Amino acid sequence: MTLLALSNTRFKNWFNSNTPAYSNMVMSYVVACAYPAGSSLTYTPSTGTTYTWHGRLGLTPDWNLGNQSSAREQQLLSACLAAHVNKFGVHMTISIRGLDARGTSIQVDATEATTFTEPEAAFFGNLFTGDGAFACNDRANFTPAESSARACGISSQASGMSVECPPLVHIGNCSPICILDNGTGRYRSCTYGGKTYEPLTTKLRPADIYRCGDGVCQISESCDTSKNGNGSSYNSCASDCGICR
Repeated sequence: MTLLALSNTRFKNWFNSNTPAYSNMVMSYVVACAYPAGSSLTYTPSTGTTYTWHGRLGLTPDWNLGNQSSAREQQLLSACLAAHVNKFGVHMTISIRGLDARGTSIQVDATEATTFTEPEAAFFGNLFTGDGAFACNDRANFTPAESSARACGISSQASGMSVECPPLVHIGNCSPICILDNGTGRYRSCTYGGKTYEPLTTKLRPADIYRCGDGVCQISESCDTSKNGNGSSYNSCASDCGICR
């Protein structure tokens, strides 16, 4: 999305058709995904409020220059937006691994590589063509005791429309449908519904996987619904969240 695109009537109509907070949120993720770190876009609608959105990953270098987005750029931007969906609306830092549309690796420094070591998911799809957005587990499904504030990435369900984050569709484990780059630990491609997509792979910090019994009632956990003090699942966790009253 170039500066010229921000002056486009269609963009203005879309921005004004939502609440300012929603449009600002969506654009903050679009620009963070599409534009590289150190760049930004600024937009002032008719209300007079100025919004500034900062780049981070630089996934769509040709689109950023004003060229029509390629299928690869559409897929990468779709994957990036899907990777940032968050059921609980709380800020969580994640590590995104993959390539930009020209095949250049997303920069991951040594600190990020050694801090974000917990496999989470691969995200892929194409929102521009109506294909939808998909996620597959890059590890085993959660046990009944496990949960995460992420929720939309790792899923306790095997497959189907996400219970936690519709319309994101969970495909189950990544290994049957995605090709893993063993050297980098990221997925090179994912094939679903007869189409092959460029995915993005996400990693978490180990501490971001919560377990009933660790002594902290996390945002993704709840009290013991059985009311007998024996609940040990994430959604009925007596030891961390007490007994429901």
